[in-house]
Amino acid sequence: MSKKKTSIGAWAFIWGGYEEEPTPLTTVVKRLQELNFDGIELAAFPPHLAPEDFPTQAKRKGIKKLLDDHGLEVSGLAADFNAVPPATAKPTDYIEVVKTNLDICQDLDIPKLRVDTISPPAEIPGGMDYETCFSRVAQVWNQAADVCADAGIKLIWEFEPGFLYNKPSEVVRMVYAVDHPNFTTLFDSCHAHMCAVVASRQMGEKETLPGGVTQFAHMLTGKIGHVHFIDSDETLHDDMTSTHAPFGTGVLDFDEFVKAIEDAGYDDDWWPIDLCFWPNALGVTAEAKEFMDDLIAKYS
Repeated sequence: MSKKKTSIGAWAFIWGGYEEEPTPLTTVVKRLQELNFDGIELAAFPPHLAPEDFPTQAKRKGIKKLLDDHGLEVSGLAADFNAVPPATAKPTDYIEVVKTNLDICQDLDIPKLRVDTISPPAEIPGGMDYETCFSRVAQVWNQAADVCADAGIKLIWEFEPGFLYNKPSEVVRMVYAVDHPNFTTLFDSCHAHMCAVVASRQMGEKETLPGGVTQFAHMLTGKIGHVHFIDSDETLHDDMTSTHAPFGTGVLDFDEFVKAIEDAGYDDDWWPIDLCFWPNALGVTAEAKEFMDDLIAKYS
């Protein structure tokens, strides 16, 4: 096995406990360098990297220089698709947002672009029936995957309790419905647990897997294109999405998780950390890095 690389989602330092006073990207980058991270996972949201604030290649290259000067690569980009939910937006509008974010990916050497369904899981949006909605999402993501492939960027879908299509069977069905070699899932450890074990915020009849996260990963064999590592205390943040609990404060077995994703074919070098919405994310980042260093030393 190749040596795994550590990164952390920068959104953890602009949301949650940081919404009123986001941590500047320069501060985050300096801290990650001090902790010997290999990289960062960027958020195309204000104030870090909103496309409207970095409309030119010259401005985006300024961020690239900041990262290079601190020895950090970028493991992926989480983009803002809130204005164009794939179920209800015009496909052309959705693709325009994809292209805007691909400019960022290409200028900063970012290999992956993250998407989600945006729509909440309580009901099918826009008055559509289930199958029509499902098909619309699959079709627009197929188009987006094609556009991303032309740019040399992988398109990854992060399923989670907070958004539409969060049952294990729905996740598997969607990735096969999109049916594009450049489209895979982002398998977040706490989201996978909340979807497969807790059946959180699922519409209609609840669906759990007797084999939990391991079974879920195996169902997605060959379809996991990215991962996030973080614990789960089996609660939701603000009754919306999975609580990203610091390592050791939840119920997850990360030896089991590593084996599951490897058995499912995930062989990318990146093992990112996700402390999304954690109130004191920057304060626990050092401990999280130590945990991941130990895990990498064990399995690399």
